[in-house]
Amino acid sequence: MSKAGPDPDFPYLDENQRFSFPLPEKSKHNSIVAWGGNLSPGMLLSAYEQGLFPWYGEGEPVVWHSPDPRFVIFPEKLHVSASMKKILKRGDFAVTLNNDFSGVISACAGINRRSQSGTWITGDIIAAYTELHRLGWACSAEAYFEGQLTGGCYGIRLGNAFFGESMFSRKSNASKAAFLTLAQMLFKTGTRFIDCQQHTRHLESLGGQNISRKDFLALLRKTLDSDKARSLQVENA
Repeated sequence: MSKAGPDPDFPYLDENQRFSFPLPEKSKHNSIVAWGGNLSPGMLLSAYEQGLFPWYGEGEPVVWHSPDPRFVIFPEKLHVSASMKKILKRGDFAVTLNNDFSGVISACAGINRRSQSGTWITGDIIAAYTELHRLGWACSAEAYFEGQLTGGCYGIRLGNAFFGESMFSRKSNASKAAFLTLAQMLFKTGTRFIDCQQHTRHLESLGGQNISRKDFLALLRKTLDSDKARSLQVENA
């Protein structure tokens, strides 16, 4: 068994270096694909590009997941209820993007969740994703009420794919206001899907749906391949 938490002996990969994980579709498990390694930028970006993400608890090694099925939101399926449309139109919350990533991820780590006895957002996770934010890969949305941070979400954007990680709310509808504002911005700027990882009723109410891991991986690879092709066209223009 690998060491608990990130392995200090595993090479540090910067944002330009990559690691090849086992193919998720060959895993005999419906979620776990691999374990071990660390949370360096290149390792995390490699995981997302290959359809994986880290999810583990205190005292455990880094565990890399690729769930089957996968929960996603497509642009045409994003659901904004009539009540949320009114809340957003009235401006009940002041919503910002990338204004307080540290505050959002720390609040996500500290929120009590009925289905969990602890948090998977450990100090190592906070440090790793904060570094990805500094490098421009991770982003956050914040919802403020009367000047106080009351809700938010964060995730990773790779080209036209967005991977939602977590959200929190200290006031009813605050996390929805942050998430929906971010989602609408992402879809307006070309994002093809938002990966929500696993089903929750909250995300289902916003338009999330299950697709097979096979279909998710095909969509992800097609999206990233298209992004690379467009990038090459721009470079060669």
